[in-house]
Amino acid sequence: FDLGVDGLRLDAVPYLIEREGTSCENLPETHDVLRDLRAHVDGRYDDRMLLAEANQWPEDAVPYFGDGDECHMAFHFPLMPRMFMSTRMEDRYPIIDILSQTPEIPDGCQWALFLRNHDELTLEMVTDEERDYMYRVYAEDPEARINLGIRRRLAPLLGNNRRVIEMMNGLLFSLPGTPVIYYGDEIGMGDNIFLGDRNGVRTPMQWSADRNAGFSRANPQRLYLPVIIDPEYHSEAVNVESQQNNPHSLLWWMKRMMALRNRHHAFGRGAITMLYPGNRKVLAFLREHEDERILVVANLSRHAQYVELDLSAFEGATPVELFGATDFPSIGELPYLLTLGPHAFYWFALEPQAEAADPSPRRLPVLEVAGSWHGVFAKKNRRLLEEALPGYLRGRRWFGGKARRVKATELLEAIPVSEQEGRGKRGRVLGYVTLIRTEYTEGDPETYVLPLTCATPERTDELRGSWPPTSVARVRIQGGEQLLHEALDDASFSSALLEAVARRRHLPGSAGKLVATRTAAFREARGPLDGSLEPRVMDVEQSNTSIAFGDRFMLKLFRRPDEGVNPELEIGRFLTDEGRFPHIPRVAGALEYRQGRRPTVTLGILQELVANQGDAWSYTLDALGGYLDEVMARRWEAGELPPGAPPRLLELARTEAPHLAHETIGAFLESARLLGERTAELHHAMASSDDPSFVPEAFSRFHQRSLYQRMRTEATRTLQLVRERSGEIPGAPDILELEPAIMERIRVLLDGRLSGSRIRIHGDFHLGQVLSTGKDFVLIDFEGEPARPVGERRIKRSPLRDVAGMLRSFHYASYSAMLGQAGGVRRAEGPGELEPWLRFWYRWVGATYLRAYLDHMANAALLPETPEETAVLLDLFMLDKALYELAYEANNRPEWVTVPVRGILDLMEGSV
Repeated sequence: FDLGVDGLRLDAVPYLIEREGTSCENLPETHDVLRDLRAHVDGRYDDRMLLAEANQWPEDAVPYFGDGDECHMAFHFPLMPRMFMSTRMEDRYPIIDILSQTPEIPDGCQWALFLRNHDELTLEMVTDEERDYMYRVYAEDPEARINLGIRRRLAPLLGNNRRVIEMMNGLLFSLPGTPVIYYGDEIGMGDNIFLGDRNGVRTPMQWSADRNAGFSRANPQRLYLPVIIDPEYHSEAVNVESQQNNPHSLLWWMKRMMALRNRHHAFGRGAITMLYPGNRKVLAFLREHEDERILVVANLSRHAQYVELDLSAFEGATPVELFGATDFPSIGELPYLLTLGPHAFYWFALEPQAEAADPSPRRLPVLEVAGSWHGVFAKKNRRLLEEALPGYLRGRRWFGGKARRVKATELLEAIPVSEQEGRGKRGRVLGYVTLIRTEYTEGDPETYVLPLTCATPERTDELRGSWPPTSVARVRIQGGEQLLHEALDDASFSSALLEAVARRRHLPGSAGKLVATRTAAFREARGPLDGSLEPRVMDVEQSNTSIAFGDRFMLKLFRRPDEGVNPELEIGRFLTDEGRFPHIPRVAGALEYRQGRRPTVTLGILQELVANQGDAWSYTLDALGGYLDEVMARRWEAGELPPGAPPRLLELARTEAPHLAHETIGAFLESARLLGERTAELHHAMASSDDPSFVPEAFSRFHQRSLYQRMRTEATRTLQLVRERSGEIPGAPDILELEPAIMERIRVLLDGRLSGSRIRIHGDFHLGQVLSTGKDFVLIDFEGEPARPVGERRIKRSPLRDVAGMLRSFHYASYSAMLGQAGGVRRAEGPGELEPWLRFWYRWVGATYLRAYLDHMANAALLPETPEETAVLLDLFMLDKALYELAYEANNRPEWVTVPVRGILDLMEGSV
């Protein structure tokens, strides 16, 4: 300090003190030392400060301010990654959410805000799902990842996009706290992720275009780290000297921002009030200090946006744009309308007063190419196909972007699939497996698998005027016209895929290759690959497409693949290996796409075809119909209700089902018991290996917080949807009234320490994912929720999530009876008469399932240690599932929305 240093960063301050038997984190003795250190500094200097580096959640970092007698400042670590998340997601929620969780701090203390620093962009204070998202969008190259973070500088992270860099710095300068700028970011310096450790962001400062970037006159080999030589960020292109001479440079822009901020004390000392306009892509808030009021508005989207702000409290005031001192129209009674360019942001001083969808049928576009129809996939013609694809994709059941506007499609890959003629010889090309990248006007792009082929000219003439639904376009070639359509309609193409698996073929494409593999289960399958394996497309899945080959195999094509091994293939191989769990279709092979060093992409999985009598959902509805017929046949009076039951399923699970349940529900109770056993056996099998991908892990405080954060976020978004569409959702006022109670119930996750284990689970477990063989059950579809990224689906979770999913499925089945879905329901009976009996059915079926599951898990350490903790977690997972169902039904099946609404109300009342 005597040498002129203004402040000291206290490195990793939560670990300052060591104590045997503890993690040494956040010990009381640490605060004792900090108070002594602060008193020592304050006793000798009037203008020196201590900055705490405490990588903690906000409530855990606040204690390092003490009562204003410990550190002057502390880094706000959780806010930093969420600024990047909001920008990429084009959604203000991550920023608003973490600020709402930030407690008040003592007067005279301050948060230190930053975008980048000398370490990796740490992802410790995010959830597993958020970390997976950040890795996918900001660290596509695995070399950029280190520890739990991303070793990149600001400019490379943001794609060297000047607009985004300016907006991010604008937020940094206007949010509550003191901005901390890392050297070189003010000129847009690059990095070198190949230097190892964190050295890639610690290269010499680029002062000029001279030797060693003006950093040193020494021999370049003697520099502590090499100068950046990447062409985009080379010191000859990016340096202080050249930017100093350019008034439009990033350096000068940063200088002007600093000067402007320093002129307005509201930024450094003012309170913050968030605004909540309808457009979630716009972040808006007020900073107020004494008589100064500043409105900050930022467009997080890469496209122009408009926003209407409720500024009625400032009616008559004139917004003055601070950068140009430009007066905007005065604020009136109506919402204040602003339009913003891509990643634009405004600072206003509030001065006192002085597209419709085309209803016509889709017409097939015409693609004109020279030569044969294969020319459609040539580079010079791809643009024609890319322009034709959006109209086709929107009509597909498996297309997940129906609610989004498609900006463009790109043909990433076209892999020819050929006939096999003799040993090692390939015949004519039957079709192509294509990978289509879909860009939207908002959100992340998606990649789809679309196998394509062309019908012969003769077949095209036969179909003219009545094109099948899988028709994509007409291809006009010299001498005729052919229909471009999905190749899975062609039996020879599907058979060629099966042949590829059998022969373990590698099919080269323009950028990568399709690799077909087989397992021991394939070799053990009886019979030759002959006509008995005639392919047929199964009309069952919506997000994927399945082809059955006779009665022996089923090939599931994943329509929306993601980088990494699909969980269904990974889990299927694991459970098939050594017969860990026999109640699944054994994995016989796979189709994978490989491209250099990029992660493998699973395109399809080949499984044994299991003889079955349909899925458990249909089986359950049939059983429900018989149950209701039994109830009505006994002619109970309408006013007579079934016997009451304890309020919680766990309490019911400790008792034997009453005689009335056995008499009316009958054999389905045994089915529920058997399904509970199979669920427990699945979880035992999932935890039966020392494979790092499957070995059970204990709940840490971090995972506990991640679980809380994810549930809180999902609940907030669902409740916001309910608020926006309250007129369309029956029971919306009752749900919204419960919002504080819902948040309080989720908050219990922060109390105490969760016991039990995190394991790989099914992930999307419900009656539709179970097949009934008549004597037993077979569990299928281990890919998880297809709309979520592969990395997120592979995260280990509590096995009780699967149990909660199945219990919610039983609840769905019971209420579907009132919607007329169960066979045998007499529509003359009103819902009021049926509901008590359906509730009775659900409780005892759910309790029987739960009892069998818990009995078979009794000797495992996978579940919580106490029944009380099990009850809390099970309730939370069921509530989380019901909230997810509410959002799904509101967006996709409004007529079903009453089912999750009833489930949420029952869960909050403690009656299920």
